Amino acid sequence: MASAVERTDDLVREYLLYRGFTSTLKHLDNEIKVDKEKGFRVDKIIEQLQLFIQNYDLVGLKEYWAYLDRRLFCRLEDIYRPTVNKLRTSLFRYYVVYTVQTKNVEKTQEFFQKQAPELQGQVEWRDWFILPFIPNPEQNQVFASYFSRQWADTFLVSLHNFLSVLFQCMPLPVLLSFDAEMQRTTGLQEENDTLRQILFAMQGDSHPKRGEEIIHHRLPAYVQHMDRLGDTELDLVSSQRPANLVTPSRNFFSTFLPQGKRAPARTPQASGSSPTQSSVGRKDTAANHVVKTKEPTPSVREPKMAVPPPGVMVESSSSSSTGVSRQRRHQDHEKERKELFSKPTQQTVERKGESSDSEPHADTVGEPSDSPTNQARASSDIGAAMEQPFIKLSQEEYAEHHSSIMHCRVDSSGRRVASLDVDGVIKVWSFNPMMQTKATIMSKSPLLSLEWATKPDRLLLLGSGVGTVRLYDTDAKKNLYEMQIDEAHPRILSLAYSPSGTSFVCSAAAHVARTGSVTEAVPRVVLPVSGKLLLWDTKTIKQQLQFSLEPGPVAINCTAFNHNGNLLVTGAADGMIRLFDMQRYESAMSWKGHDGEVYSVEFSYDENTVFSIGQDGKFIQWNIHRSGVKQSEYSLPQDATGPFVLSGYSGYKQVQVPRGRLFAFDSEGHHVLTCSNNGGLIYRLNKGESGLESVLALGGHKAPVVTVDWCSAVDCGTCLTASMDGKIKLSTLLAQKS
Repeated sequence: MASAVERTDDLVREYLLYRGFTSTLKHLDNEIKVDKEKGFRVDKIIEQLQLFIQNYDLVGLKEYWAYLDRRLFCRLEDIYRPTVNKLRTSLFRYYVVYTVQTKNVEKTQEFFQKQAPELQGQVEWRDWFILPFIPNPEQNQVFASYFSRQWADTFLVSLHNFLSVLFQCMPLPVLLSFDAEMQRTTGLQEENDTLRQILFAMQGDSHPKRGEEIIHHRLPAYVQHMDRLGDTELDLVSSQRPANLVTPSRNFFSTFLPQGKRAPARTPQASGSSPTQSSVGRKDTAANHVVKTKEPTPSVREPKMAVPPPGVMVESSSSSSTGVSRQRRHQDHEKERKELFSKPTQQTVERKGESSDSEPHADTVGEPSDSPTNQARASSDIGAAMEQPFIKLSQEEYAEHHSSIMHCRVDSSGRRVASLDVDGVIKVWSFNPMMQTKATIMSKSPLLSLEWATKPDRLLLLGSGVGTVRLYDTDAKKNLYEMQIDEAHPRILSLAYSPSGTSFVCSAAAHVARTGSVTEAVPRVVLPVSGKLLLWDTKTIKQQLQFSLEPGPVAINCTAFNHNGNLLVTGAADGMIRLFDMQRYESAMSWKGHDGEVYSVEFSYDENTVFSIGQDGKFIQWNIHRSGVKQSEYSLPQDATGPFVLSGYSGYKQVQVPRGRLFAFDSEGHHVLTCSNNGGLIYRLNKGESGLESVLALGGHKAPVVTVDWCSAVDCGTCLTASMDGKIKLSTLLAQKS
């Protein structure tokens, strides 16, 4: 409800400005500043109550609670009145205990003097009037429990939960109901995306009937995947077809309609598929990447042309050989799909050795592959396809960047991607149902970091190299706020948005003689750089506090929250890993994690451990319940940990220091995606000392991959791998359940 109120306030402000009602806008801002309900933000209400207690303001405390009672609690049913009374009693006891703990006897006596007429007749206060006269009440059997930290935390959590449930159950005015409609619409969009991915997976498993095969023979290959084509690809494919041919509809679902409901289509003259379909964002099933594993039968080598039904026009005899080649190729692909998804694993492995004689023939009639390396990898991987935990359904490319990528992140809903290159250009784009750039952000100052907001997920945090952080609305395509962080520490190295949606953590570092992409042989300096770790409130757009970094101020390279935002883990330039308690805003523990800098940190799936990658090339799992205790340790090659090197002509070398996420987990935390020289690598995390087990190489890159991300949805997952040549590969995986 708090997010709905906040956005409604912004919309009302925008409307008043649009209408020119400036005086009304001033009155609205003044009312919001003194709003006792704090925009229905429970955390702010709790903070206000604690502020009254810390200032010994008994009158203000009573008036504020009375206001909440008149405004909120009186609307509840009678059965909840005892709960409200218990919370009120606990609040006053919390005040009295605080006065005793701070040894302010005057305020303790003042409380009982002012509240005596009201509390004398209440049974729960009968024993409390002797409290001012007990020398050590924390040791008294009656009062000992109230002086414990556990009781205070339990009371605050109970009050927080009660107010949260109350705000969720309150009837909303019509103006605020839009937020529920937006959430419902977003949920439907996510459900549609999930069903569409399941549909792609089922399409690979389907066994088409004879009638359906004839239909597929008459349709061009790109019509079946029209929903995955971008505008550029469609123009390229269309330009290679005769101008007098009828262009098929771009509606994806027309592929699944009966023939009688489709518009008549002509058979194209060009044989084979367009080159753009194998190199630019084309969605294809796993079977289409399979090299043939069996000698083609005579019936496949000498197919008979199917007789077209009425209404379907066929080209002249000059294109008959083209039709035979295309029909043979499609029959081969259909047979391979059946063999891949229906045969047992053992038979598939045995056929792998028999496919060497038929591969040259398959290459002459099959679709062109990306490169001989990819072709060899496909032939080696397909034998164990049924044993692998994932099947690569497709791989698309986003090529709108013209320099090396620094960050590439999917938002919390899995619908949009934000990517940042070393030139400071940010692209916000979607990939479902087709790749489409939503916004392009150009910055005069260098940008070093980015992070998606959690609530609402349309907002994007952008950290610069001149000490500022911008909050950008990707829907409205404008900056909402620009925050000045620290002039002495202008480089914003890392941003982490709290899952609660009310704050974010910012890492600021001092200047150093290095950039995100340099040509020197030594990209790192030896001494750790000075830095700060700050917490900012997104409601007030003000700094809340600065975290203490022991043994001294140091640059924080990476940050990550756990699922509820109660814990924050950081990796620093001095090799230290620090775990912060975000309820108390203090360091819970810290330990030496790596020799050299820590590049990337993440919580594990069960959040009992933390994984980290450092400059020493080690991938380590740490137990957060025992400070500095390694649960497992793995060695990774340099192309997975950085610094990343791209060699050019005449001995030129481009070196890039890791900035973005170096590893990402699947939805169940059993597999991890890492960087490599030619694409992402997926490993299985094995318990014990068996180490990492490589299960799938995504490939597809011609330059070192510098950052990765993994977005999971049901059985299909999307892996993002971004490289130094500005290319981003989007691989769709199908998880095989054992």
